Formats: sequence, structure tokens, C-alpha cells
Amino acid sequence: MDRLQSMKVFQAVVNEGGFAAAARRMDLSPAVVTRLVDDLEQHLGTRLLQRTTRKNALTEAGQAYLTRLRLILSDIEEAEASMREHTQEVAGLLRIQAQPVMAVHILAPQVAEFRRLHPRVSLDIHTASASELAIEDFDLTLLGAGSEYDANVIARPIVSSVGIVCASPRYLRAAGTPRQPEDLRQHACLRLRLPSMRPGVWRLMNPEDGDRVLDLQVDPVMVADHTDTVLQAALNGAGVCALPMDLAAPYLRIGQLRRVLAPWITARFTLYAAMPSRKFVPARTRAFLDFLIERTRWMLAEAERTWPTSSLVPQIVPEALSPCPPGAPGSAEVDPLTCEELQPLPSAEAAAPAARRKPGRKKPLPGSPG
Repeated sequence: MDRLQSMKVFQAVVNEGGFAAAARRMDLSPAVVTRLVDDLEQHLGTRLLQRTTRKNALTEAGQAYLTRLRLILSDIEEAEASMREHTQEVAGLLRIQAQPVMAVHILAPQVAEFRRLHPRVSLDIHTASASELAIEDFDLTLLGAGSEYDANVIARPIVSSVGIVCASPRYLRAAGTPRQPEDLRQHACLRLRLPSMRPGVWRLMNPEDGDRVLDLQVDPVMVADHTDTVLQAALNGAGVCALPMDLAAPYLRIGQLRRVLAPWITARFTLYAAMPSRKFVPARTRAFLDFLIERTRWMLAEAERTWPTSSLVPQIVPEALSPCPPGAPGSAEVDPLTCEELQPLPSAEAAAPAARRKPGRKKPLPGSPG
């Protein structure tokens, strides 16, 4: 017996004044309504209605039961309405999980603009290593994976990208610009330590030559197991490094980094947003995911479009994405990410600005290649 359905039918019989009227109200057959009330009485072991050919009257037990039942069904309706609001309204707490480098460079720069668009949403961001990510515990989890990875999770791709070789203008002015991969042997190389990578070997691929692979023996001047360490060293003129294009995009756009050795790349990979379930996704989760996808893809496209002709390019930002006051977007002197006036490239003596910015436990995707 569907006890909740039987309760609702019993209340409808009383409210509508009869079995036939209750059947019409609930879009059921009269026989089903009669059976459900009979089943409820059998379950309770008492008669709820006195039935005659002319009318149905509540028994004393039926009256007492109905009084309690109305409160119970009202609470259930309120709970269901609350859950519908929880799913449909862009409000509430959004719990996001990411590796530290993604939290700093992908999530944090988008918080202000997203909160401007959706002020009733609060963000709770947790960082964890790739081996510690617990997808089922969060609304969204950012994951980096190679393009060939077949994720055994419910995941939506945010942006597909490549690893590029880049350096700061300060370093390139002092050491010169590498023109071909072999030139890296004469440059200060900054390497990210990964389990699958040998720091002394720099693997490059040429997408314009059938992904031809070239392994170069290099002698790094610095090896680190933290992407931000490599990034900050490169921004301050320490040498040449490999970075994911989506991470480097903001710095390429404003000229703090410049790509070298194009079209050579170091890897292909995709940034995913994983969710514990595809059912009943709250509106705040959908809103943030759509915003993050649009914003991240736009920044990547801008970085690719503007390289390498100019470090201070006109910024054309969709109005819906721009946090700047009216009139600011489209100005060559305004950075649409901060609404601040763009400054000329730093001189060799000036320091580069700091970066802006378990079902069971799923197997986490590997981190983005360096």
C-alpha cells in the first residue's frame, strides 16, 4: 500500500464530499479511491468513514485521524515546496571543490562578477589534491584531465586547452626569445614536477605537423611541485615555463606573459566540472556552471586572439560578463577583469605584479599536465 497516497485520498474524500468527487479531483478511478481508503482502514485497524447510499460521515476515530492528518500533509506540502524552491531559485550555498591552482586562477577571479549577477548565492570553496577529491561531497568539483581520458563521473567540460611555453617580457628582453625548440637548451627553464614527467626532458608537440613529438634534454634552473611557484617565478623574469593556456590567459591578455615557440605545445587537456548526480541540480549550480564556462572560454579565446601582436589590446567584453561601469567595456585603457586602467609593461627594473588573483568515492581524474 502507498500509505501517503492513501492518506491524500482519504482527505480528498472528506474535502470533496464523496468517493466519486475525490476520484475526479485526483484523476483516479472511483474503484481505486475506494480501494485506497479500504487499505488505509485495514492498516489502521479501524473504520474511518460510515458509508451509506446517501452520504459518507466521519467516525469518531476518522475525525481524530483527519485532524492529525491535515497537519502532516500540510508539512509534507511545505517540505516539497521548499525543495522545489531549493532547486529552482538561484540562491543558497554552493559548495565547490578544486585543486589549489584551479581555485586560485579559475575560480577566485570569477567570484566578484558572479556575485554581482547572483547576490543571493554564497560560495564555499574547498581545495584538495587530485588524490583527495571527493566528488560526491560537493555540488561541483573542478577536474583537469588529458583529452583522451574517459571520465567515469558525471562531468561537463568547461574548456579544452593546451599547454604552452611562455615567459615574461622582462626575461625575454634580457635573454632573447627562443625561435625553435632546441633554443630551450640555452635558456633558464622552469619546470613543474609531476609523477609522469622527467624534469630534465621537455616534451613538445607540433599540432601543425601531425602532433610530431620532440623530446629535449634540458637542465632546469628550477623544479617545483607547485604550479603557482612556477608561475610566479616566470612572472618575475626567472625563465621559460610551460603553463596551461587557460591558466596563462589573463597574463597573456595584459602582457605579463608572452607565448614563445608557437605552434609547439606541451600537452592537450580538458577542464571538467564534475557533479555527484545529474538529477535535481539546483539552479545556483547550473547558473554558476554556465557562467564559468562562458567566462573561461571567452578569456581563452581573447588570449589566443591577442597573442602576439599587442600586449595592450582593445578589450571587447560582452555586456553581460563585464563588471565595469557603463562605458568602460571596449576601452583600450581598461582591464575588464578589474575595471582598472591598464599600465604599460613593467621595465626590467620593475617587479612583475603578483598573480591575481562517497555513490562511493570516485576515482579522481589526473591533474593537468605542466
